[in-house]
Amino acid sequence: MNVLEALRVPEDRSARVPAEQRGSGRDDVRLMVSRGTAVSHHAFRELPRLLRAGDVLVVNTSATLPAAVDGRLRAERLVVHFSMRGDGRRAESDSGGVRWAVELRTPDGAGSTRPRAGGPAGARIRLPGGGRLVLEEPLAPGSDRLWWASVSVSVPDLMKRYGRPIRYGYTERDQPLSAYQTVFALPSPDGSGSAEMPSAARPFTERLVAELVRRGVQFAPISLHTGVASAEAHEPPYPERFEVPATTAWLVNAARAGGGRIIAVGTTAVRALESAAGPGGAVRAASGWTGLVVTPARGVRAVDGLLTGLHEPQASHLLMLEAIAGREALAGSYAEALRGLYLWHEFGDVHLILPGDTDHTSHC
Repeated sequence: MNVLEALRVPEDRSARVPAEQRGSGRDDVRLMVSRGTAVSHHAFRELPRLLRAGDVLVVNTSATLPAAVDGRLRAERLVVHFSMRGDGRRAESDSGGVRWAVELRTPDGAGSTRPRAGGPAGARIRLPGGGRLVLEEPLAPGSDRLWWASVSVSVPDLMKRYGRPIRYGYTERDQPLSAYQTVFALPSPDGSGSAEMPSAARPFTERLVAELVRRGVQFAPISLHTGVASAEAHEPPYPERFEVPATTAWLVNAARAGGGRIIAVGTTAVRALESAAGPGGAVRAASGWTGLVVTPARGVRAVDGLLTGLHEPQASHLLMLEAIAGREALAGSYAEALRGLYLWHEFGDVHLILPGDTDHTSHC
């Protein structure tokens, strides 16, 4: 159980539309800054003066996919969320199609969806354009939410033609795919990407990036393709595909040796970088699948700070935040966010965790 399990976030604290539809631009969100147990409140546009020359921001370049596609199981209308493509032994199914991990959702009549158990095995779901999806087996024992499925058509082509971004009931309406891309997003030649937006980087603009660089802050890219999160489920993250390039490993190691702080932009950047870090904190080039779950017991090795959104009280990501910020500091900052009427979720406000006078971050 994480430190915020009993916290209740009122429904009106959800950001229902993107910041640019509420104000003047993507960076028109609030920024809560934690340094140990000390909390201060800022506009996101103030970020350049809150960091210092030599700091490194680690950013996820994975592009968001239009991963929600309508389907039918006999007379039942469904929405299929394509989470991730199979790899290795899971790449091809016995029936000859490409395997994808999928989540099934039920349309709720308002353009959003609600959870639906997967299965049964062998169920055949009709897709737009004549494609077919066959459910094969649950992704994880004891859970029927995500299933491996054989897909008879190219899923990147299917998503490009018929897909839309995944969204949940706390948002007001569908948004264009561009609303779910960050300034760092790079298209992948093979159509890979994230089922859900690496949203901590959403408030960045090209102008703000330029100002940070002018002040001596450096950017280090990684990629981690996120699967579906489904905030209702509160499950630990599944394995995800990642890459930490050699140039990023070199930059992070050099910055740490020179006294710079390594600040991950989003929990995805933490997961990728920590998956490439050795016991002493040195980062190496790495790629593949990571099943790492960062907890207070494990601690962090390469990351000093984190820029992230505000998470649901039962989300497993909060264990990662506790590992970086410390238990007392995390509880205090979320209480401040509630008092200050901050907005939650991917279109909401953001939280910058920096080392305080008492550094709770473990580098062992």
